[in-house]
Amino acid sequence: MKLCKLALVFAAALVAPLAACGGDDATSTSSRPIADVTFSEGTTMAALKKKGKIAIGTKFDQPLFGLVGPDGKPEGFDVEVGKIITRQLGMDPETQIEWVETVSANREPFIQNGQVDIVIATYTINDTRKEVIDFAGPYYMAGQSLLVASGNPQKISGPDGLGNNTVCTVTGSTSEANIRKYTNKILPVDRYSDCLEPIRNGQAAALTTDNVILAGLVSQNEGEFELAGDRFTQEPYGIGLKKGDTALRNFINDALETSYKDGAWADAWKQTAGTVLDTPEPPAVDRY
Repeated sequence: MKLCKLALVFAAALVAPLAACGGDDATSTSSRPIADVTFSEGTTMAALKKKGKIAIGTKFDQPLFGLVGPDGKPEGFDVEVGKIITRQLGMDPETQIEWVETVSANREPFIQNGQVDIVIATYTINDTRKEVIDFAGPYYMAGQSLLVASGNPQKISGPDGLGNNTVCTVTGSTSEANIRKYTNKILPVDRYSDCLEPIRNGQAAALTTDNVILAGLVSQNEGEFELAGDRFTQEPYGIGLKKGDTALRNFINDALETSYKDGAWADAWKQTAGTVLDTPEPPAVDRY
């Protein structure tokens, strides 16, 4: 069911310009063709295709972006982006992806030690992370905001208005680093969904992370929570990969740009995050 009214609530928090309300007449991403491609020997793409399997790290608890469904498989926009890339590798995303649950604190280690081939997990591109891994993208522009109990009992209007209230967020996330500029009263957890019960019982007054993640949590817990204030950062979501693998980074950037042009990216959005939020313009990839 399409929630256009909820989309309007979050319109001020969105980074990119909005088009028509999402979810309308989207082509199923599962019907997209698998590319008939070959790759040069020695490239990661050739190795993955030969192995017949790609390990993709993603969140398992993020509504709209990466959430495990009733069948035990993750679903959401990040998941669909992973499927787009896999099809461009000439592989079947339904049978040749190994989904690996990846939380904010272990994204870089999982890439560095080879536990995953790529990470697509609401993963903000920043210079600190680029010291140890590389990024393709961005494929979406988010912005950090605050989630509070419905009715906003503490009257929090933004990070400057937290006062002595405790704010909850995920350990090792960009959100944690950003909010520490405003307060040291932080409750760290492993998953953003772990912040909901502390807000319910008064242990924390707010949860902070990217607006789209918060929108998903609001929609999943109808009537319990709301957003407070406008976004106060820009968060470019990228696809993490091993440092120095320029060929793979270029390939993923090419795949993203193709999906922007052929409509696969927009269709992926409409079927996932677009059930709550309007469809933005895709961002230009950064070929650094």
